[in-house]
Amino acid sequence: MKLTIERETLLKPLQLIAGIVEKKQTLAVLANALFVVKDQTLTITATDLEVELIARIALSAPATPGKITIPARKLIDICRNLPDAEAITITINNNKVNVSAARSRFSLATLPADEFPNVEISQNTAEFLIPECDFRFLLDRTHFCMAQQDVRYYLNGLLLEINNGYLNSVATNGHRLAWTSLAQQAANDELLRVIIPRKGVLELLKLLGQSDDKVTVSLGQNHICVESADYKLISKLIDGQFPDYDRVIPKNGDKVITLNRDSLKQMLSRVAILANEKYRGVRVQLRENLLILSANNPEQEEAEEECKLEYIGEELDIGFNVSYLLDVLSSVPTGDVKLTFSDPTSSVLLESAVEEDHSCKYVVMPMRL
Repeated sequence: MKLTIERETLLKPLQLIAGIVEKKQTLAVLANALFVVKDQTLTITATDLEVELIARIALSAPATPGKITIPARKLIDICRNLPDAEAITITINNNKVNVSAARSRFSLATLPADEFPNVEISQNTAEFLIPECDFRFLLDRTHFCMAQQDVRYYLNGLLLEINNGYLNSVATNGHRLAWTSLAQQAANDELLRVIIPRKGVLELLKLLGQSDDKVTVSLGQNHICVESADYKLISKLIDGQFPDYDRVIPKNGDKVITLNRDSLKQMLSRVAILANEKYRGVRVQLRENLLILSANNPEQEEAEEECKLEYIGEELDIGFNVSYLLDVLSSVPTGDVKLTFSDPTSSVLLESAVEEDHSCKYVVMPMRL
Protein backbone atom coordinates (compact mmCIF):
# COMPACT_ATOMS: atom_id res chain seq x y z
CA MET A 1 0.00 0.00 0.00
CA LYS A 2 1.22 3.47 -0.87
CA LEU A 3 -0.57 6.79 -1.07
CA THR A 4 0.13 10.52 -1.14
CA ILE A 5 -2.39 12.95 0.27
CA GLU A 6 -2.60 16.59 1.33
CA ARG A 7 -2.29 17.20 5.07
CA GLU A 8 -5.63 19.06 5.34
CA THR A 9 -7.44 16.34 3.37
CA LEU A 10 -6.17 13.63 5.73
CA LEU A 11 -6.47 15.58 8.97
CA LYS A 12 -10.21 16.25 8.72
CA PRO A 13 -11.35 12.58 8.74
CA LEU A 14 -8.69 11.71 11.31
CA GLN A 15 -10.13 14.32 13.67
CA LEU A 16 -13.60 12.82 13.14
CA ILE A 17 -12.48 9.33 14.17
CA ALA A 18 -10.52 10.63 17.18
CA GLY A 19 -13.59 10.43 19.42
CA ILE A 20 -14.17 6.78 18.51
CA VAL A 21 -10.70 5.63 19.50
CA GLU A 22 -10.64 5.18 23.27
CA LYS A 23 -7.45 5.75 25.27
CA LYS A 24 -7.96 2.51 27.21
CA GLN A 25 -8.68 -0.45 24.98
CA THR A 26 -9.52 -4.09 25.69
CA LEU A 27 -7.93 -5.03 22.36
CA ALA A 28 -4.67 -3.49 21.13
CA VAL A 29 -5.98 -3.21 17.56
CA LEU A 30 -8.80 -0.90 18.72
CA ALA A 31 -6.18 1.82 19.27
CA ASN A 32 -5.51 1.66 15.54
CA ALA A 33 -7.46 2.90 12.52
CA LEU A 34 -7.93 0.66 9.51
CA PHE A 35 -6.59 2.19 6.28
CA VAL A 36 -7.79 0.63 3.00
CA VAL A 37 -6.81 1.89 -0.45
CA LYS A 38 -8.95 0.59 -3.32
CA ASP A 39 -10.05 2.10 -6.64
CA GLN A 40 -8.29 5.42 -5.89
CA THR A 41 -10.31 5.79 -2.68
CA LEU A 42 -8.97 5.78 0.86
CA THR A 43 -11.30 4.55 3.59
CA ILE A 44 -10.38 5.08 7.25
CA THR A 45 -12.25 3.04 9.86
CA ALA A 46 -12.24 3.33 13.65
CA THR A 47 -14.30 1.36 16.16
CA ASP A 48 -14.67 0.68 19.87
CA LEU A 49 -16.96 -2.32 19.19
CA GLU A 50 -20.01 -0.17 20.01
CA VAL A 51 -19.60 2.64 17.46
CA GLU A 52 -17.88 2.38 14.08
CA LEU A 53 -17.01 5.31 11.81
CA ILE A 54 -15.87 4.96 8.21
CA ALA A 55 -14.53 8.04 6.39
CA ARG A 56 -14.00 8.05 2.62
CA ILE A 57 -11.50 10.18 0.71
CA ALA A 58 -11.05 10.31 -3.08
CA LEU A 59 -7.32 10.26 -3.88
CA SER A 60 -6.04 12.56 -6.61
CA ALA A 61 -2.51 11.14 -6.77
CA PRO A 62 -1.94 7.57 -8.02
CA ALA A 63 -2.06 5.07 -5.13
CA THR A 64 -1.13 1.42 -4.64
CA PRO A 65 -4.01 -0.68 -3.24
CA GLY A 66 -3.65 -2.37 0.14
CA LYS A 67 -4.80 -2.29 3.75
CA ILE A 68 -3.17 -1.92 7.16
CA THR A 69 -3.95 -0.60 10.65
CA ILE A 70 -2.13 2.48 11.95
CA PRO A 71 -1.98 3.87 15.55
CA ALA A 72 -4.72 6.47 15.30
CA ARG A 73 -3.76 9.04 17.94
CA LYS A 74 -0.10 9.05 16.96
CA LEU A 75 -0.97 9.63 13.32
CA ILE A 76 -3.39 12.43 14.30
CA ASP A 77 -0.67 14.13 16.38
CA ILE A 78 1.81 13.81 13.51
CA CYS A 79 -0.62 15.40 11.02
CA ARG A 80 -1.55 18.21 13.42
CA ASN A 81 2.08 19.19 13.87
CA LEU A 82 3.09 19.11 10.21
CA PRO A 83 3.13 22.40 8.27
CA ASP A 84 0.01 23.45 6.36
CA ALA A 85 -0.33 22.52 2.68
CA GLU A 86 2.16 19.68 3.14
CA ALA A 87 1.86 16.47 1.11
CA ILE A 88 2.00 13.31 3.22
CA THR A 89 3.15 9.95 1.86
CA ILE A 90 2.19 6.74 3.66
CA THR A 91 3.85 3.42 2.77
CA ILE A 92 4.14 -0.05 4.31
CA ASN A 93 7.63 -1.48 4.83
CA ASN A 94 8.44 -4.66 6.83
CA ASN A 95 5.35 -4.49 9.04
CA LYS A 96 5.98 -0.82 9.71
CA VAL A 97 4.07 2.20 8.44
CA ASN A 98 6.30 4.96 7.16
CA VAL A 99 4.88 8.48 7.16
CA SER A 100 6.88 11.16 5.38
CA ALA A 101 6.30 14.82 4.58
CA ALA A 102 9.00 17.19 3.27
CA ARG A 103 11.95 16.63 5.67
CA SER A 104 9.94 14.75 8.31
CA ARG A 105 10.04 10.96 8.63
CA PHE A 106 8.08 8.75 11.00
CA SER A 107 8.02 4.95 11.40
CA LEU A 108 5.01 3.53 13.26
CA ALA A 109 4.30 0.04 14.54
CA THR A 110 1.28 -1.62 12.99
CA LEU A 111 -1.05 -4.60 13.29
CA PRO A 112 -2.54 -6.75 10.51
CA ALA A 113 -5.76 -5.51 8.92
CA ASP A 114 -7.29 -8.98 9.37
CA GLU A 115 -7.32 -8.45 13.16
CA PHE A 116 -9.48 -5.33 12.88
CA PRO A 117 -13.05 -6.05 14.09
CA ASN A 118 -16.34 -4.81 12.67
CA VAL A 119 -19.51 -3.81 14.52
CA GLU A 120 -22.09 -6.56 14.06
CA ILE A 121 -25.25 -5.31 12.38
CA SER A 122 -28.67 -6.86 11.96
CA GLN A 123 -31.07 -6.72 9.02
CA ASN A 124 -32.59 -3.27 8.43
CA THR A 125 -36.19 -2.79 9.54
CA ALA A 126 -36.52 0.80 8.27
CA GLU A 127 -34.60 3.16 6.00
CA PHE A 128 -35.18 6.79 5.03
CA LEU A 129 -33.46 9.86 3.64
CA ILE A 130 -33.31 13.08 5.65
CA PRO A 131 -31.45 16.38 5.13
CA GLU A 132 -28.35 16.68 7.31
CA CYS A 133 -29.60 19.93 8.83
CA ASP A 134 -32.92 18.34 9.88
CA PHE A 135 -31.32 15.32 11.51
CA ARG A 136 -28.84 17.57 13.31
CA PHE A 137 -31.74 19.74 14.49
CA LEU A 138 -33.43 16.72 16.06
CA LEU A 139 -30.31 15.65 17.94
CA ASP A 140 -29.05 19.13 18.81
CA ARG A 141 -32.30 20.23 20.49
CA THR A 142 -32.56 17.16 22.73
CA HIS A 143 -29.16 15.54 23.36
CA PHE A 144 -28.23 17.70 26.37
CA CYS A 145 -30.99 16.06 28.44
CA MET A 146 -29.47 12.56 28.14
CA ALA A 147 -28.37 10.91 31.36
CA GLN A 148 -24.73 10.09 31.95
CA GLN A 149 -23.78 6.77 33.54
CA ASP A 150 -27.23 6.32 35.06
CA VAL A 151 -28.07 2.88 36.45
CA ARG A 152 -31.23 3.13 34.32
CA TYR A 153 -29.13 2.37 31.26
CA TYR A 154 -31.96 3.18 28.82
CA LEU A 155 -31.69 6.86 29.89
CA ASN A 156 -28.02 7.01 28.80
CA GLY A 157 -29.09 7.65 25.24
CA LEU A 158 -31.62 9.33 22.98
CA LEU A 159 -34.93 7.91 21.79
CA LEU A 160 -35.49 8.15 18.03
CA GLU A 161 -39.12 7.45 17.19
CA ILE A 162 -40.94 7.10 13.88
CA ASN A 163 -44.66 7.63 14.40
CA ASN A 164 -47.37 8.48 11.85
CA GLY A 165 -45.01 10.19 9.41
CA TYR A 166 -43.19 12.13 12.12
CA LEU A 167 -39.63 11.66 13.34
CA ASN A 168 -39.32 12.40 17.05
CA SER A 169 -36.29 12.61 19.30
CA VAL A 170 -36.56 12.47 23.09
CA ALA A 171 -34.00 12.57 25.87
CA THR A 172 -34.37 12.61 29.66
CA ASN A 173 -32.30 12.04 32.79
CA GLY A 174 -35.34 11.65 35.02
CA HIS A 175 -35.27 15.29 36.17
CA ARG A 176 -35.69 17.05 32.81
CA LEU A 177 -36.92 16.08 29.37
CA ALA A 178 -36.53 17.39 25.82
CA TRP A 179 -38.85 16.46 22.92
CA THR A 180 -38.39 17.47 19.28
CA SER A 181 -40.48 16.46 16.28
CA LEU A 182 -40.24 16.89 12.50
CA ALA A 183 -42.51 15.74 9.68
CA GLN A 184 -40.69 13.03 7.76
CA GLN A 185 -42.61 11.90 4.68
CA ALA A 186 -40.37 8.94 3.94
CA ALA A 187 -40.65 7.60 7.49
CA ASN A 188 -42.72 4.51 8.16
CA ASP A 189 -46.29 4.99 9.33
CA GLU A 190 -45.81 2.15 11.80
CA LEU A 191 -44.46 2.98 15.25
CA LEU A 192 -40.73 2.31 15.49
CA ARG A 193 -38.58 3.25 18.49
CA VAL A 194 -34.82 2.89 18.99
CA ILE A 195 -32.47 4.22 21.68
CA ILE A 196 -29.15 5.57 20.37
CA PRO A 197 -26.40 5.46 23.03
CA ARG A 198 -24.84 8.68 24.25
CA LYS A 199 -21.55 8.19 22.41
CA GLY A 200 -23.31 7.48 19.11
CA VAL A 201 -25.35 10.68 19.46
CA LEU A 202 -22.30 12.82 20.26
CA GLU A 203 -20.34 11.40 17.32
CA LEU A 204 -23.28 12.04 14.97
CA LEU A 205 -23.38 15.68 16.10
CA LYS A 206 -19.72 16.00 15.07
CA LEU A 207 -20.48 14.57 11.63
CA LEU A 208 -23.78 16.21 10.70
CA GLY A 209 -23.55 19.65 9.12
CA GLN A 210 -26.06 22.40 8.34
CA SER A 211 -26.46 21.59 4.66
CA ASP A 212 -29.54 20.31 2.84
CA ASP A 213 -27.59 17.30 1.56
CA LYS A 214 -29.45 14.14 2.47
CA VAL A 215 -28.09 11.29 4.55
CA THR A 216 -29.41 7.73 4.59
CA VAL A 217 -30.58 6.51 7.98
CA SER A 218 -30.98 2.74 8.37
CA LEU A 219 -32.46 1.17 11.50
CA GLY A 220 -32.13 -2.46 12.53
CA GLN A 221 -32.92 -4.51 15.60
CA ASN A 222 -29.57 -3.72 17.20
CA HIS A 223 -28.02 -0.89 15.18
CA ILE A 224 -28.43 2.48 13.50
CA CYS A 225 -26.46 3.40 10.39
CA VAL A 226 -26.12 6.97 9.09
CA GLU A 227 -24.40 7.32 5.73
CA SER A 228 -23.41 10.17 3.43
CA ALA A 229 -21.06 10.37 0.47
CA ASP A 230 -18.10 11.06 2.79
CA TYR A 231 -18.75 8.95 5.88
CA LYS A 232 -20.69 6.08 7.38
CA LEU A 233 -21.41 5.75 11.10
CA ILE A 234 -22.75 2.56 12.66
CA SER A 235 -23.78 2.48 16.31
CA LYS A 236 -25.22 -0.31 18.40
CA LEU A 237 -28.52 0.48 20.07
CA ILE A 238 -29.48 0.32 23.74
CA ASP A 239 -31.75 -2.62 24.39
CA GLY A 240 -34.34 -1.29 26.83
CA GLN A 241 -37.78 0.23 27.28
CA PHE A 242 -37.76 4.04 27.13
CA PRO A 243 -40.22 5.72 29.54
CA ASP A 244 -43.61 6.90 28.26
CA TYR A 245 -42.52 10.49 27.71
CA ASP A 246 -45.98 11.71 26.70
CA ARG A 247 -47.19 11.22 30.28
CA VAL A 248 -44.37 13.47 31.54
CA ILE A 249 -45.22 16.48 29.33
CA PRO A 250 -47.62 18.76 31.30
CA LYS A 251 -50.99 19.23 29.61
CA ASN A 252 -53.13 21.38 31.92
CA GLY A 253 -50.92 24.19 33.18
CA ASP A 254 -52.93 27.30 34.02
CA LYS A 255 -50.16 29.80 34.85
CA VAL A 256 -48.54 31.04 31.64
CA ILE A 257 -45.89 33.72 31.26
CA THR A 258 -43.97 34.89 28.19
CA LEU A 259 -40.50 36.40 28.39
CA ASN A 260 -37.67 37.30 26.07
CA ARG A 261 -35.33 34.34 26.00
CA ASP A 262 -32.12 36.36 26.21
CA SER A 263 -33.40 38.54 29.07
CA LEU A 264 -34.49 35.51 31.11
CA LYS A 265 -31.21 33.75 30.43
CA GLN A 266 -29.20 36.77 31.61
CA MET A 267 -31.31 37.09 34.76
CA LEU A 268 -30.84 33.42 35.63
CA SER A 269 -27.11 33.61 34.92
CA ARG A 270 -26.72 36.52 37.34
CA VAL A 271 -28.79 34.90 40.09
CA ALA A 272 -26.89 31.61 39.64
CA ILE A 273 -23.64 33.29 40.74
CA LEU A 274 -24.77 33.06 44.37
CA ALA A 275 -26.68 29.78 44.14
CA ASN A 276 -25.62 26.78 46.18
CA GLU A 277 -22.72 25.26 44.21
CA LYS A 278 -23.88 21.70 44.92
CA TYR A 279 -27.64 21.92 44.38
CA ARG A 280 -27.78 24.95 42.02
CA GLY A 281 -31.25 25.90 43.26
CA VAL A 282 -33.09 29.06 42.20
CA ARG A 283 -36.47 30.21 43.48
CA VAL A 284 -39.07 31.43 40.98
CA GLN A 285 -41.87 33.60 42.37
CA LEU A 286 -44.85 34.69 40.31
CA ARG A 287 -46.76 37.73 41.49
CA GLU A 288 -49.25 39.97 39.70
CA ASN A 289 -47.35 41.37 36.68
CA LEU A 290 -44.06 40.50 38.36
CA LEU A 291 -41.46 37.70 38.20
CA ILE A 292 -38.91 37.38 41.02
CA LEU A 293 -35.85 35.15 40.75
CA SER A 294 -33.70 34.56 43.84
CA ALA A 295 -30.93 32.30 45.13
CA ASN A 296 -28.79 31.91 48.24
CA ASN A 297 -25.96 29.75 49.50
CA PRO A 298 -24.56 28.39 52.81
CA GLU A 299 -22.42 31.54 53.19
CA GLN A 300 -25.67 33.49 53.69
CA GLU A 301 -25.17 35.32 50.39
CA GLU A 302 -28.25 36.20 48.36
CA ALA A 303 -29.14 37.32 44.84
CA GLU A 304 -32.48 38.60 43.54
CA GLU A 305 -33.78 39.74 40.17
CA GLU A 306 -37.16 41.28 39.35
CA CYS A 307 -38.85 41.51 35.98
CA LYS A 308 -42.17 43.08 35.00
CA LEU A 309 -44.44 41.03 32.78
CA GLU A 310 -48.08 40.45 31.92
CA TYR A 311 -49.45 38.00 34.48
CA ILE A 312 -52.69 37.98 36.42
CA GLY A 313 -53.41 34.82 38.37
CA GLU A 314 -52.55 32.85 41.47
CA GLU A 315 -49.24 33.53 43.15
CA LEU A 316 -46.63 30.78 42.80
CA ASP A 317 -43.37 29.92 44.58
CA ILE A 318 -41.35 27.10 43.00
CA GLY A 319 -37.70 26.00 42.90
CA PHE A 320 -35.59 24.67 40.01
CA ASN A 321 -32.06 23.60 39.21
CA VAL A 322 -30.83 26.75 37.47
CA SER A 323 -28.43 24.78 35.25
CA TYR A 324 -31.36 22.83 33.78
CA LEU A 325 -33.22 26.05 32.94
CA LEU A 326 -30.11 27.62 31.37
CA ASP A 327 -29.50 24.52 29.23
CA VAL A 328 -33.04 24.74 27.86
CA LEU A 329 -32.80 28.47 27.15
CA SER A 330 -29.55 27.87 25.27
CA SER A 331 -31.42 25.45 23.03
CA VAL A 332 -34.59 27.52 22.44
CA PRO A 333 -34.41 29.84 19.39
CA THR A 334 -33.87 33.56 19.95
CA GLY A 335 -37.12 35.39 20.66
CA ASP A 336 -39.82 34.93 23.27
CA VAL A 337 -40.13 31.79 25.36
CA LYS A 338 -43.35 30.56 26.99
CA LEU A 339 -43.32 28.97 30.46
CA THR A 340 -46.38 27.08 31.68
CA PHE A 341 -46.73 26.25 35.39
CA SER A 342 -49.34 24.32 37.37
CA ASP A 343 -48.40 24.24 41.06
CA PRO A 344 -45.23 24.14 43.24
CA THR A 345 -44.91 20.36 42.94
CA SER A 346 -45.45 20.07 39.16
CA SER A 347 -42.98 20.39 36.30
CA VAL A 348 -42.72 23.51 34.14
CA LEU A 349 -43.20 23.31 30.37
CA LEU A 350 -40.92 25.54 28.27
CA GLU A 351 -41.36 26.15 24.56
CA SER A 352 -40.88 28.85 21.98
CA ALA A 353 -43.65 31.47 22.00
CA VAL A 354 -43.66 31.48 18.17
CA GLU A 355 -46.63 29.39 17.04
CA GLU A 356 -44.92 27.80 14.03
CA ASP A 357 -41.94 26.71 16.12
CA HIS A 358 -43.72 24.32 18.46
CA SER A 359 -41.68 21.34 17.32
CA CYS A 360 -39.69 21.45 20.59
CA LYS A 361 -40.92 21.06 24.16
CA TYR A 362 -38.88 21.02 27.35
CA VAL A 363 -39.93 19.81 30.79
CA VAL A 364 -38.03 20.60 34.01
CA MET A 365 -39.03 19.07 37.34
CA PRO A 366 -39.13 21.33 40.42
CA MET A 367 -36.80 20.94 43.41
CA ARG A 368 -37.18 21.67 47.09
CA LEU A 369 -35.29 24.71 48.36
